[in-house]
Amino acid sequence: MSKPVIGITGAYVFKNKFMEGTYVHHDYQKSVAANGGLPVILPFVEEDLAREMVDLCDAVILSGGEDVDPSLFGEDPHQNIGDTILLRDKVEIQIIKRAMETNKPILAICRGIQILNVALGGTLIQDISSQMKDSIKHTQSVSRSLDTHFVSIKEKSKLANIIGETRTRVNSLHHQAIDCLAAGLEIVASSSDGVIEAVEHKSYPNFLLGIQWHPESMASTNDKMNQIFIEFIKSVKKSRG
Repeated sequence: MSKPVIGITGAYVFKNKFMEGTYVHHDYQKSVAANGGLPVILPFVEEDLAREMVDLCDAVILSGGEDVDPSLFGEDPHQNIGDTILLRDKVEIQIIKRAMETNKPILAICRGIQILNVALGGTLIQDISSQMKDSIKHTQSVSRSLDTHFVSIKEKSKLANIIGETRTRVNSLHHQAIDCLAAGLEIVASSSDGVIEAVEHKSYPNFLLGIQWHPESMASTNDKMNQIFIEFIKSVKKSRG
């Protein structure tokens, strides 16, 4: 059987006036390939194409990148919001909808967990440090492969079963997070300040896991984080029969 095709949503990068376009950190591709998947980058071109791209894939990873446009959850931009790309948001919402319509495995990472929550009707904290009292540091300055804070994981959750423990260390590269949780989602991990660090779906018939940290950048040296990709790819192969 051929390797399962894993579509990874792309961010945007501008290098100079001659070089700009779709970008995905290579840790995503490496983690997929190392665990038996065939990584394919999904650009944000137009909403109608998004659904067709999903149909070419066996599963989807929603990757990190730009902030989510707050107009999508009925808010004006906070003073500290970063760059947003409304087209990317709209394309990824269509990717999520099509993937869920066709019961494909979904792994949502960092920005991915945020756009997943918005796509299902939830809202976001636009800037943790200024909108949450006594928040810990969620944007690390050291290498993204290093862990910088603890998260507590709900017992008997899929995530706890995957990594084999209910408290673990993670990396942290975000300043936004889930605020009001979307219907259907369940919180399965949080940091000590109450920031939502992982969600699962209560009734989705396939693998659907949202993670606020970056397991792809820890996977090559951390077996627990790599186990997330092992189980994700395993679910993809199971879905294909």
